[in-house]
Amino acid sequence: MGRKSKGRAISGWLVVDKPAGVTSTAVVGKVRWALDAQKAGHAGTLDPSATGVLAIALGEATKTVPFVTDANKCYRFQVRWGAATDTDDAEGRVIDTRDTRPTDAQIETALVAFRGQIEQVPPQYSAVKVEGERAYDIARAGESMDLAARPLWIERLVLTARPDADTAEFEMICGKGGYVRSIARDLGQALGCLGHVAWLRREWSGPFRADAGLSLAQIDAMARTPDLEAHLLPLETGLADLIELPLSPEGAVRLKNGNPGRVLSSRAAPGDTAWASFEGKPVAVGTYMGGELHPSRVFNL
Repeated sequence: MGRKSKGRAISGWLVVDKPAGVTSTAVVGKVRWALDAQKAGHAGTLDPSATGVLAIALGEATKTVPFVTDANKCYRFQVRWGAATDTDDAEGRVIDTRDTRPTDAQIETALVAFRGQIEQVPPQYSAVKVEGERAYDIARAGESMDLAARPLWIERLVLTARPDADTAEFEMICGKGGYVRSIARDLGQALGCLGHVAWLRREWSGPFRADAGLSLAQIDAMARTPDLEAHLLPLETGLADLIELPLSPEGAVRLKNGNPGRVLSSRAAPGDTAWASFEGKPVAVGTYMGGELHPSRVFNL
């Protein structure tokens, strides 16, 4: 017999407003402990120095994590001009400096090239894998890498404040895989003054918002009580960008067994990814074809 998982079989989402100075993995561990949950994961890493929304998936909700990580995200951040660091943020070692500082007009002009579909090279200190190793492990060993550029969709990138000549604040809405540190680095290079992220906050990620998140102090105060469980959002919150398909009773039975199940009605087009429900509960997510949902993930609720 296999070893029984410790904790409760609890499913749903808990939204956390992550503070600076703690890793995303540590936040997952705290939430899992506080709810005595068998299984937990997060929908998109935040750097230890970053703050903001970190959505924690519990139990069966972990099957919906890819749909949240694929969703758009909104960041607010400050760039400090005049210095490049090896991590592209304030935590790193300064590797080059410049005395020049950009004007607001120069910044606005440079931003045009950073909107829409762009190619972005990840930071040396990132979780990108290079021949099976994480880039940050290679960088910490003192080696540099030629990381390949990756496509990124930037919906919005605007200058929001200019506290002084040395700093500028921005808001960015982007798709999956965006590195704010790379934006700061590349913008500084484009302006000829160099730059790195001074601070960073993720305001929202898909359907989850930082202003609705719990602090770690609140989680500690409510740990192992029904009060914390009351803050859980349902599993289907992570499927907000997908079309819901109501199932027939027979379709629900078939889907629960991993087979295609017939839906009662559909706004989906053939080939669309959608999720199916029966009597208000999510049953599966998959591909809609020929009046049926062909499951890729089945929920055991």
